[in-house]
Amino acid sequence: MNAYGTAKKRLRVPLRDSLVMIGGYTRRRVLEQVRSVAFIILYLYLFQTVILRAAPGDALAMAVGLALVVAGLTLFLEGVLLGLMPLGEKVGLTLPSRCGITVIIVFGIVVGIGATLAEPAIAILRTAGATVTPWDTPLLYTLLQRHTDYLVFAIAIGVGVAVAIGVSRFYYGFSLKPVVFILIPILLVMTAVYQFDPNLATIVGLAWDSGAVTTGPVTVPLVLAVGIGISRATGKSGAGNSFGVIMLASAMPVLAVLLLGAAINRDLPGPSTAEEFFSPAYRTDALRVVESESALQRMETLRARTSGPVERGAPPETPQPISPARVLREETPPAARAVIPLTVVLAFILVVLLRERPRYYDEVIFGIGITLVGMVLLTSGIRLGLAPLGDNVGRQLPRAFRSVDEDLDRVVIEDFDMGLLQESVDSDGTRHVFFYLHGSDGPRPVSFDSTRFDPTTGRYEHIVRRPPLFGPDLTLLGLGLVFLFAFGMGYGSTLAEPALNALGRTVEDLTVGTVTRTGVVRAVSIGVGMGLMVGVARILYNVPVAWLLIPSYLLLAILTIWSDEDFTGIAWDSGGVTTGPVTVPLVLAMGLAIGGEMDVIDGFGVLAMASVLPNIVVMLYGYIIRARHHRMIRAANSEGDDG
Repeated sequence: MNAYGTAKKRLRVPLRDSLVMIGGYTRRRVLEQVRSVAFIILYLYLFQTVILRAAPGDALAMAVGLALVVAGLTLFLEGVLLGLMPLGEKVGLTLPSRCGITVIIVFGIVVGIGATLAEPAIAILRTAGATVTPWDTPLLYTLLQRHTDYLVFAIAIGVGVAVAIGVSRFYYGFSLKPVVFILIPILLVMTAVYQFDPNLATIVGLAWDSGAVTTGPVTVPLVLAVGIGISRATGKSGAGNSFGVIMLASAMPVLAVLLLGAAINRDLPGPSTAEEFFSPAYRTDALRVVESESALQRMETLRARTSGPVERGAPPETPQPISPARVLREETPPAARAVIPLTVVLAFILVVLLRERPRYYDEVIFGIGITLVGMVLLTSGIRLGLAPLGDNVGRQLPRAFRSVDEDLDRVVIEDFDMGLLQESVDSDGTRHVFFYLHGSDGPRPVSFDSTRFDPTTGRYEHIVRRPPLFGPDLTLLGLGLVFLFAFGMGYGSTLAEPALNALGRTVEDLTVGTVTRTGVVRAVSIGVGMGLMVGVARILYNVPVAWLLIPSYLLLAILTIWSDEDFTGIAWDSGGVTTGPVTVPLVLAMGLAIGGEMDVIDGFGVLAMASVLPNIVVMLYGYIIRARHHRMIRAANSEGDDG
């Protein structure tokens, strides 16, 4: 019934027209996601094939994975928009008028934990420990291999506490700056102290990267919807009061992982060599790192097999292709565990406790359904497409500036005849020993390395070394291309992040166009590109990540002192939305691959730098906007005086 007492009539649309409208809407959404990921995918492919002149790997599996990413992102984002966000905003609007601050804080913790577990990027941490060894980094190995669930739940609890602090700020309207000046110094002091412990130092990069993976397409829109709803309900809405919780959701997980690492580290041995780790005398300590005797034996056997010589004529081992159907089956249960509990909690609070219901409940149910389907497709696509693509590029990047030993190019010669050795001499009298190796292109001279000759078996192993891609005299050019690649990858992948565009639209709305969405997106993208450059340099030169993070955050804190309150939250939130389902798999896989090729014990910390540099750039962007605004006011006043 309407206001005049007549029954409302449901609008009936013919099936054909409905299909046309749905098809057109779906096509637009799919094209949006294709455009968002096309640049970065094409960029990576061309850089790998044209510049590095390397094969792209299993092209078919990657193509299937990338198609799943596009389809998954389309469904996932549409589902969040139709399902989770209306529930979150409705709860945020209703909760302050029905409940006290205690219930709001508990709600914030629950929403933060649930949103984190539902993040597609959080699943990447479960596969990040594949290249970590228990003898080099016992604590890092334990966190990533044995206690991954502890790690994920610690991150989720950190986000939950952050959201609780954020909704309290929304409720009371207090400034973000005191929170920044309390929390960030604590993290920086812990980061500096951890550098003096050989075990704890290895998790600093992981801890700061963990804060970067928590704020993606679930957490950002949902938390912003809840926060804006509470701000409006309490009458404290505005740009200054509506931002800051994303920054907290990035910082608190860092604290949680650092504390978890300290707790686990008490029972672990320090780093050792592989020989010492597998020795009988070290067995007790090794079993404190590896979960069982059988697992330790399997690891020892695998290491002996992979580090031994390659038999002549034996084909190189190639990884078996992963079945997309199997990946989809494996990703369905984690997706259900991530999406369904969060939905149930929000629905229970809204319907049972608050006695409210969404205006269009059928639309919400449909949105939750496609959120679940989209997450399955998205996480499967990450495993099949994005992560392998980042890994392939990362493993090839060092070729741009150094020679790399390729196991596939090893040649084992049985019954090597030492009489084949010959000598050559330099102009300064230095002698070089070599022999002629016959290949498909005929005989060619190769240097003799006495350490690779086994006099007992008479076997010689020759490692084919490929020189720097651009020649030994152009190493600086190779390094320049690596850094240029890192900047382009950061800039392009950030433009594809849906969470950043959501933040940009919210900023433009709340500032009434003073700060434009385009300006925020570009500033953040430039910051991420710069952050990736610094992060890659940290791996190439094996710089402790703490010595990069501490100065960066100190500079950011100094800029925060004189920043406007409204822009402080915007700037600190900007770094938190840069790392989502597109950026995290690519950057994390690339960093770990580069670290593996450069014999760096861990490749973490790149995401952390890609989070702090955007904050600095956006803060500087705020200073530029404020200076421009002041100039406009002075110009307007001077015109008024002339009139």
